Amino acid sequence: MALRRAIISHIGWIACGLGLLLVIGPLLDIVGVVAFNGISAFSLELFTTTTNGTAGGLLNAIEGTLVISAGGMLIAVPIGVGAGIYLAEYGSNKLGNIIRFLSDVLTGTPSIVLGYFSYIVFVTTLGWDFSVLAAAITIAILIVPYLARITELALRQVPNTMREAGFALGASEPAVVFKIVLPGATSGVVTGALLALAISVGETAPLIYTAGWSNYLWNGKLTNAPIGYLTYVIWTFIDQPDARSHALAFAAAFLVMLVVLAINIGVRLIIRRTKLT
Repeated sequence: MALRRAIISHIGWIACGLGLLLVIGPLLDIVGVVAFNGISAFSLELFTTTTNGTAGGLLNAIEGTLVISAGGMLIAVPIGVGAGIYLAEYGSNKLGNIIRFLSDVLTGTPSIVLGYFSYIVFVTTLGWDFSVLAAAITIAILIVPYLARITELALRQVPNTMREAGFALGASEPAVVFKIVLPGATSGVVTGALLALAISVGETAPLIYTAGWSNYLWNGKLTNAPIGYLTYVIWTFIDQPDARSHALAFAAAFLVMLVVLAINIGVRLIIRRTKLT
């Protein structure tokens, strides 16, 4: 029996190892290919010049990604955090259950569907054309459910004794929520915001329908002015027949990968610091 258990245990460990290789192998291959081709395409011109057709640099795409992501976060964070506060503090009712259900539905909706919706509403019906505002609102719609649910979970981790202590000292309900509970859940809320930022940086489909594309730097207009972004370069330039286009696509992919990696490292550091404290 002991020999049989040892054999089964070894077979199990081997199967787990093979499963791990099947997961890690393709990931390492993708990261390696993107990193090798992306780093080889890095140059001063890449960060200082705008795209010229399928050549030039990525300054306009980098700027556009930052503008769209910042705009989306400015819209989504107040709404998402506010919704999370309501769900955590007052959402133990039918309305809260409906909001949670709709949030889960929206989370599972393909991003291209949101892009098509925004194209019909903002680009054509409202006449905004391809623009920063249409793109930012679409990104905000995409990430609000994540922010709301993560904020709710973070606030529910705050002990009820802290709330009771605030009420015992005579604090009003808004004061307890915003001065005691929310600061106590800051790390969780920031983690949710960073994860939402990572999602916004890596999106392509919604922006194709709302941001369009521009070879120029953003002119400051919120509507009726398309803007460049990194994921468009990845999606479009890799299909071009020339090596320069491929180099720009790999460079853009590597930049997006670095940003997402930095955000995830930041999230893990916050979580680790929270556990230590």
